[in-house]
Amino acid sequence: MERSGGGGRGDLLLRGVVGLVLLVLAVFVVLRLVEDVPHLLAGTPGEDPFGRRYVAHPWEGYLHIVPGTVFLVLALPQLSARVRRRHLRLHRRMGRVAIVLGLLSAAFGLLFGARHAFGGAPQTAATVVFGAWFAVTLLLGLRGARGHRVVQHRRWMIRAFAVSTGVGTIRLWVGLLLGTGLTDFRGAFGWAFWLGLTMHVVAGEMYLRHRPDVHRVRHHGNGRRRPVPSPGG
Repeated sequence: MERSGGGGRGDLLLRGVVGLVLLVLAVFVVLRLVEDVPHLLAGTPGEDPFGRRYVAHPWEGYLHIVPGTVFLVLALPQLSARVRRRHLRLHRRMGRVAIVLGLLSAAFGLLFGARHAFGGAPQTAATVVFGAWFAVTLLLGLRGARGHRVVQHRRWMIRAFAVSTGVGTIRLWVGLLLGTGLTDFRGAFGWAFWLGLTMHVVAGEMYLRHRPDVHRVRHHGNGRRRPVPSPGG
C-alpha cells in the first residue's frame, strides 16, 4: 500500500533538503577545485588560508570531499520509496557503493579534520565526534540490511543522511556568526561545525520520532518484517 499524506510529504522534504545541501556542496567543490588546481600544479600554497590546507594535503582533503559528495548524490534515489519498491536490486547495489564511499569519506574526514582543522580545537573536536557518529550510523545501517532488519536499516541510514547533510549548512553558520561580529573567520568555523552538525542530528531524530511507519513493523506469512504504512497509507 502506498504511503500518502504526511509520510509522502516527509520523504519529499527530506529529499529536498538533501538536494539543496548537494547543490551547496557541488558549488563549493567546483570553486575549491578551480581555485586550488593552479596552486596544485605549481606546487605553491596559495593566498587563501582556508584553501592552503587542501593544496598542502590534497589527497587527504579530496579523498574526503569527493566520496562524500558522491555519497550524497546516491542518497537522493536511495531515499525514494518508489525506487526501493520498483528497483530493489538497484537500491541494494547503490546502497553498498554509498556505504563504502561514506566510510571512505568519514575516514579521510577524521584524518584531515583532526590534523588540519582550520577552526582549531573546537573544529577538531566536532570533526571527531560527528565523523565517528557518521561512521557508526553507516555500519549499523549495513548490519541491519545484512540481517534483513528493514526498519533498523532505514532508521540508521536516515541518521547517516542527516548528519552527512550537515556539512552543507556549516558555511551558512559561518556567515551568520561573522555577520554578528562575535568572532573572526577562523573562530567561526569551530562554532559552525558544532551548530550545523548538531542541528542536523537533532533534525534526523525528530524526523524519525514523527514517522510511525519507520518505527512500527508487522509480521507477514513469510516470516519477514516490514514497516507498517502510516495511517493515511
